[in-house]
Amino acid sequence: MRFSISIPQQDTGVFESSGVRDYLHRAEELGFEGAWVMEQAVGPTPYVAPLELLAWAAGCTERIRLGVAVLVTSLHNPLQLAASITAVDRLSHGRLDVGVSAGGGFRPFEAFGVDRATFVSRFTEGLQLMKAAWTSDRVDLDGRFWQVHDLPIQPKPVQRPHPPIWFGASAPTSLARAVRHGDGFLGAGSSTTAAFADQVAVVRRELAAQGRDPSSFPIRKRVYLTIDDDASRARERVTAGLRRIYGGMPGIEDVPVAGTVEDVVSGLRAVADAGAESILLNPVGADVAEDREQLERLAAEVVPRFG
Repeated sequence: MRFSISIPQQDTGVFESSGVRDYLHRAEELGFEGAWVMEQAVGPTPYVAPLELLAWAAGCTERIRLGVAVLVTSLHNPLQLAASITAVDRLSHGRLDVGVSAGGGFRPFEAFGVDRATFVSRFTEGLQLMKAAWTSDRVDLDGRFWQVHDLPIQPKPVQRPHPPIWFGASAPTSLARAVRHGDGFLGAGSSTTAAFADQVAVVRRELAAQGRDPSSFPIRKRVYLTIDDDASRARERVTAGLRRIYGGMPGIEDVPVAGTVEDVVSGLRAVADAGAESILLNPVGADVAEDREQLERLAAEVVPRFG
């Protein structure tokens, strides 16, 4: 089992740059595979924008991979987004992973000038255009949403043909699209382990149906979690953290792994048994200090239990 860790992303007045830098240095020292952020373009949580934070993180680290999950790419201009992703990939010398999603029907598409009725088609065509921008010296696309003719685009990403594209999805049609267009599947932190297991089953069926090699399509899950020697206090802490991110989303209290070390190990083993080949550990502390405490405990008391 391989483990990545989330990067503290909240800006509650002044961005704690020294604390986040130390956190990243420590995550790298402890051998975590990657350090990840998320996108929340609009919402109640004061999050630093993901690609900008990863560009900064690239300068603070040397080896650890950097990831974002997920960018709701239907809300972005694909050429501008492709250029930003290329920049982070180059600044990190090829250490970037990119999670993408079309977004659910609850998104405020109108605020971004996107037609709610066509956002999935826009997402698919936009991803096609981004891949062309990463792979072709001169780009042509006569699409429904974008018309591009003989457009020169430089530079290209370090990773060829482009950074790994991880799909976030839940519906069967979306999971089929993930297998068709993506390089891996990343289960959402806001989904339960049981729901993730169902999604993995669909992904595996689609891999067989589409003739893709399962070994070339990795599966990962984000897991919100809190360790505390007092299990009830752990539950209170993780629920408070999720409320900061998701507000009053129904059922969000059912998704985290929380409790004593034994409780957390058991919860993560269930995620592995559900099909996760790697796990993105996501503490939900109120500040960098809380997340750093969780980072240390995870590395010392949980990760070694997985050999």
